[in-house]
Amino acid sequence: MTFRQFAFNNVIRNKRLYAAYFLSSLFTVMVFFTFSIFANHPALSGDAMNSTVTKGMNAAAGIIYVFSFFFVLYSMSSFLQSRKREFGLLMIQGMSMKQIRLMVFLENMLIGLFATVGGILLGLVFAKGILLLAENVLIIERTLSFYFPVKAILVTFISFIILFFFISLFVTYVLRSKKLIELIKGNKMSKGEPKANLFLTLLAVLLLGAGYAAALLAKGVMVVAAMVPVIIVVSIGTYLLFTQLSVFIIRRLKKNERVFWFKTNMLLFSDLAFRMKDNARTFFMVAMVSTVAFSAIGTLFGFQTVLTSSIKDLNATTFSYKTSEDQEEKNVAAINRILKEENIETESAHTVLQSFEVGGSSTQIASQSDFNRFASLIGEDPVTLKEGQVVVVEFEGTNFGQSKDLMNETITLTSGTVLKPKEAIHSKALPAIDSYFIMSDIDFKKLPEPTWKESYYAWQATNGEERVMAASEKLYKELPRYEITSVEYELYEIMKGYGPILFVGLFIGIVFFVSAGSFLYFRLYMDLDEDKQKFRSISKMGLTGKELKKVLNRQTMILFFAPILVALIHGAVALTALSNLFYFNLFKESVAVLSVFLAIQVVYFFIVRFFYTKQIQAAV
Repeated sequence: MTFRQFAFNNVIRNKRLYAAYFLSSLFTVMVFFTFSIFANHPALSGDAMNSTVTKGMNAAAGIIYVFSFFFVLYSMSSFLQSRKREFGLLMIQGMSMKQIRLMVFLENMLIGLFATVGGILLGLVFAKGILLLAENVLIIERTLSFYFPVKAILVTFISFIILFFFISLFVTYVLRSKKLIELIKGNKMSKGEPKANLFLTLLAVLLLGAGYAAALLAKGVMVVAAMVPVIIVVSIGTYLLFTQLSVFIIRRLKKNERVFWFKTNMLLFSDLAFRMKDNARTFFMVAMVSTVAFSAIGTLFGFQTVLTSSIKDLNATTFSYKTSEDQEEKNVAAINRILKEENIETESAHTVLQSFEVGGSSTQIASQSDFNRFASLIGEDPVTLKEGQVVVVEFEGTNFGQSKDLMNETITLTSGTVLKPKEAIHSKALPAIDSYFIMSDIDFKKLPEPTWKESYYAWQATNGEERVMAASEKLYKELPRYEITSVEYELYEIMKGYGPILFVGLFIGIVFFVSAGSFLYFRLYMDLDEDKQKFRSISKMGLTGKELKKVLNRQTMILFFAPILVALIHGAVALTALSNLFYFNLFKESVAVLSVFLAIQVVYFFIVRFFYTKQIQAAV
């Protein structure tokens, strides 16, 4: 057997440990390759919009590549950590440290080669499906047909072979500092019972509490100002949570005899403190990487909701036109002409929007008849007001600031009469960027001179809705963009511009999350041989198969979900802060994103637990 064959056989023998490393590397290669296919697609060359998409794809590929470097480095380091004893035995049998380094180098390059080639082949298999998905998400007018991506293949292959080469060199250099006695003892060196520092434990609680409080209490632009300090404080608090607070809680539970001696809790808690301390850095990395994934994707979906909702909240009708210029009659005639050309039947209404001095600021006020006319266009109930009665229409959309509280304001008429609102309602009948008043027609005529006014027209399609986009394109070409609004066309334009950002962010978030899951897999399986020996000994003392399975389930669940639970809490706080930034409720989006990630993690847990438990039971 040649030395190269020996290295190859080592990879085959350790396929269980290499599986997550190989599959995760293969997945990152595939995602990088997919982005390269997009970035170099012939349909994305030419206009400015597609150029932006290309730049976004290239930037995403760069982020994935940099992250892949650190991910592969960590994965390889974890793998070598579990093989210390194997290397020590090889040295006893006559293998030099130089040969061990060469063996590790060859093994890693072999895995890297297979992962790179496999990722490219897998990318080619799914390329057409992903291109179809991208075509719809990115809203690209041209068809993203399949092509053979020679440039993408070369860029991906060369980039990742270089990555694996430098990782292999670095890892073999690190091995030089290992001593034989350290390698022989491997992970069996006694560490003593882990203890928690009371000061650091309290500091963890204080830092996390302060970070959460600052993130949740900040409003508007203060959220941005608090962002960096909160990230630093919460990151330190998270690290101390896993290194100190978790150990402190476990030690307290062990001292509680009723809890510790209950059924198989003794087996669970005896080893849990060691595992939490040993895996603290891994758990910290998983929690922070997962938080980045949750927050990034939640922010992208949340911001999309903010953008689209702001358009819908300000424009409840199919078309609207605002102007304070002299071309009003000409432009309105042009709109009616285009709608007629496209055979779109509509109901329309017109008013003059006016603002008046109220409580030291300019506030919009509408008459009852004007409001009811526009309310009927969109199917809302009319309001009925007597002379002297006023209602407030509370703003529900996002204005990147706190809405006015008009319920405590008063309106003074020219007659000297002071009116106070009696109730607040919600409506989208009239366009407004803040809350406004509605009063009776009689009182409206007694208002002083307005501080601002603007002519407003609205058209609600009753037939021919399928031709709205065609009409919108004509309208936007013929009229000033800032005066005419088509809700359907505006949403189309937003998604066309925002689609690439959403698509790129989604892929990067998935890469981060998959990598976080792989970190947990490595840590769990690094201790597999030690766990086999431990549970084999305990089984001889009378532990039943049912009790063994219960202990393994609880132990695996705690180790698997502890960092993810922390990440979910971090993500929920981050997305709540995002809601406070926009003064917009993003609860549904937050729950949806976090629930999807939790569901994926649960499925991943059941798969890993099945194979882990199966191997332990087979050894026992």
